[in-house]
Order: sequence, then structure tokens, then C-alpha cells
Amino acid sequence: MPHPYWPLFDLVVRTPRLTVRYLDDALAAELATLAAAGIHDAGTMPFAIPWTDVPSPELERNAFRFYWQSRAETTPASWNLNFAVLEDDQVVGSTSMIANAFPAVRAFETGSWLGRRFQGRGVGTEMRVASLHLGFLGFDASTATTGAFEDNQASLGVTRKLGYQPNGVALHERRGERAQSQRFLMTRQHFLEHVRRDDVEITGDAAIREFLEIPVSDTRCSE
Repeated sequence: MPHPYWPLFDLVVRTPRLTVRYLDDALAAELATLAAAGIHDAGTMPFAIPWTDVPSPELERNAFRFYWQSRAETTPASWNLNFAVLEDDQVVGSTSMIANAFPAVRAFETGSWLGRRFQGRGVGTEMRVASLHLGFLGFDASTATTGAFEDNQASLGVTRKLGYQPNGVALHERRGERAQSQRFLMTRQHFLEHVRRDDVEITGDAAIREFLEIPVSDTRCSE
């Protein structure tokens, strides 16, 4: 049965390899445990907010605080949708979609991470493809953006492989030092011509469009 009050719990994106599910508390527990087991080398920091520098069990507790806060603050005007990524029913990482004033602007940002033991096997590309399908086909986005620190070659590799265009740089304070991230943008046209696939299935998006007040765009009607 569809969830009567929070339809995001019914939102799922499936590819032949992965299932991407909106985060409930059970999936959040699995993700928090996976994060505590390790995402990156201690000498690196791929995140603008260094949440993985916190020891267990505070890391897991902070993860829950973040997931609950993101859920509570979800409105048509601003949202950060967090998903668990599963391969063969095992949680392997997380992806998120962030937007402000989406019904008017039609732009969203993606972010993601994988547990260390699941890295280097093409999962990052597949989960990005799933997020892009949801944003462009499920929500009728016009543009997608992303970014990564200059030393995060894995993330940059996925972005370049999918054909994003460079979109400037951003400066950050990272562990007390200056760090620069590369910014990228993908247009709807590029997605439709070069990324879109016929083997990606989205379910539950119609209810989310109503929930987040996303009308059908003129672009979608003409496609």
C-alpha cells in the first residue's frame, strides 16, 4: 500500500544493477553502519562538511540527526532527498538530490558516497545515472549540477565520463586549510541525447511531483 502521508517512502529507482530507495530508518541504520566502517582514507577528506572525522558511535548518531533533519525540512521550496543504494539487496552507499525553488528553477544538485569495499567497480557511475534519470525524467529538471574536490579523482572521473560541462570552481575551508572544488553542469538536452537509458525504471514519482508541487513542464509536454 502507498504511504498515506509521506509518499517519498514509496520512491524507487531501479537499474539492471542497482536499486535506489528513499531513506527510511531501517535503511538509515544500514547506511550509518556502512559509513562507520569506512568511506575514505584517513588522510583524505572528500566532503565539504567533514562528518566522517567524528568517531563511532557519534558518527552514526550524527548521520541519523542529518537524515531526520533533511526529512523534516522537506518542502516544495527546498529539499534534500537522501537515498540508500542497494546492490543485490545489500546497502553499498548513498546518493542525494538537493534543490531550492525547484518548481521555478528546475535545477538540482547531486551528491553521493560508497562504502570503501564497494568502490572501484562502476557502482558510482550507475548510481549517478539513476539520480539523473529521477531528476530529469521523474521531476522534469532542466539542469543538474555536481562538484568534487580536485583530489577526488573517483568522483571527477564519473562526472567527466557522463559528459558534464565545467561550471567554475568553489573555495572551501577543509580541515583548517584552503581547498578548491571543481563545479560541473549537465543540461537536459545532454542527458536526453547521451545519458538517458531505456533500462532505468522509476516508481512513485507521480505522487512526489504532487507532494513537492512540481507541475509538468512545457519541455516534457513537447518531448
